[in-house]
Amino acid sequence: MQISAEKSAALHRETLWNLPNGITLGRIVLTPFLLALPWYPDFSWNVIMGFAFLAISLTDLLDGYLARRHGLESKLGKLLDPIADKLLVMTAFIMLVAVGRIPYWALSLVIAILGREFAVTGLRAMAGSEGVVIGASWLGKWKTGFQIAALTSLLIHESLFGLPAHEIGLGLLVIATALTLLSGYEYMRSYFSTRHSS
Repeated sequence: MQISAEKSAALHRETLWNLPNGITLGRIVLTPFLLALPWYPDFSWNVIMGFAFLAISLTDLLDGYLARRHGLESKLGKLLDPIADKLLVMTAFIMLVAVGRIPYWALSLVIAILGREFAVTGLRAMAGSEGVVIGASWLGKWKTGFQIAALTSLLIHESLFGLPAHEIGLGLLVIATALTLLSGYEYMRSYFSTRHSS
């Protein structure tokens, strides 16, 4: 029995072991390296950890680009990609709180960010079950960029190239929190406006 080219392409897209999905899975596998943060507090390791986190975070752009470029977008990839992103960001925040690099006044910012991530994930799951697609907004992309920049700076922690990485990281965290809450509101508004119009 022969399989049509269209069906063959569809089966190929849904295969687990394609390159974009492999990169996404790699991001999940590498996330636990952040658990080493309390045991390697010296400057060199802080810098390595900060830039390694940045490099791992940027693979999110690479797997999305490859999936679109080579027609490898799949349901599995769409499921794994946000899981990988949230796992990486949440692990970084939790470890930074654990080692005391996020002061008490900023804990509310971390709680707001993590709460928003859970809320939007649940909202998207609910929307998907109703056949409603909520596209990514430019606010969502900006909040991701500022979250990654804040976490990278806080992981580096000490002054680098004459710049106070820790203080910069806290400033970026404030901006990231504002963008996170605004983008969360946009997702909620988009979902409920879609429901009312249908």
